[in-house]
Amino acid sequence: MNDFQQLTRRHRDVTKASTAFIYAILVSVAMNFFWTPGHIYSSGITGLAQLINSLMTKFLPIQFSTALLLFLLNVPMFIIAWRSIGHRFTIFTFLAVALSSIMIKVVAPESLTHDPIICAIFGGAVNGFGTGMSLRNGISTGGLDIIGIVLRRKTGRSIGTINMAFNSLIVIAAGFIYGWPYAFYSALGLLVNGRVIDMTYTRQQKMQVMIITSRPKTVIDSVQNRIRRGVTIVHNAEGAYRHDDKTILFTVITRYEMSELTAAMAESDPHAFVSISDTVKILGHFYEPEP
Repeated sequence: MNDFQQLTRRHRDVTKASTAFIYAILVSVAMNFFWTPGHIYSSGITGLAQLINSLMTKFLPIQFSTALLLFLLNVPMFIIAWRSIGHRFTIFTFLAVALSSIMIKVVAPESLTHDPIICAIFGGAVNGFGTGMSLRNGISTGGLDIIGIVLRRKTGRSIGTINMAFNSLIVIAAGFIYGWPYAFYSALGLLVNGRVIDMTYTRQQKMQVMIITSRPKTVIDSVQNRIRRGVTIVHNAEGAYRHDDKTILFTVITRYEMSELTAAMAESDPHAFVSISDTVKILGHFYEPEP
């Protein structure tokens, strides 16, 4: 590994560590300022930690804090990630979860409001932004994210159904413990959380790109130098206005790669016609970078 690669890798590591710390602050704000005062449950392992804490407080003489439970429930996930995904990925996931547990414990709870609707919306938004930012910078926040990555690698399928079933159980539990209105408030928080994650984390959003150009080789070289994507070429196209020769190029990118595509087109053929549309589903191989 040369000096430039080492510098780049070191910069990425610093970015990931900083992102893990920012995520820890955001999830602690969501937990202590909104979810706990509003009796709102989060999604995934965080929600499970809240649920176990509520049950222990209600039925058992011993108690474990939500922060400690969050870390303990993620320990099996660390083992799975270490064996199936990668050591560096696991290290940064461990850092994100450990910092989150510490910050949830350290940040003093502040009851800004007890209105469950406000707590659901703003708690979901704050946590969703932190989670989306973490995923965008290549780190996981633990929990079901790890199972999802392993499942997608081995089967090509997503964990969507399992995730929905898991979160449904948490919402139902909120209904039994706090009353059914709080189940609906928690569901609202989950919807806001998911929406903000989608707005922040754009790597999973696929887009089909059609490029009509008279300089296909230059465009292909520029695009592939910036983005690791295949390109399909359609020769012998003709412009209807001037009847000049054109070539049509097709590729699929993620929304995260839009800026790189824009720069590649400005560099290679500023006069090309580019049409971009959202892609609902892809069959076949689509390269995804290692987490």
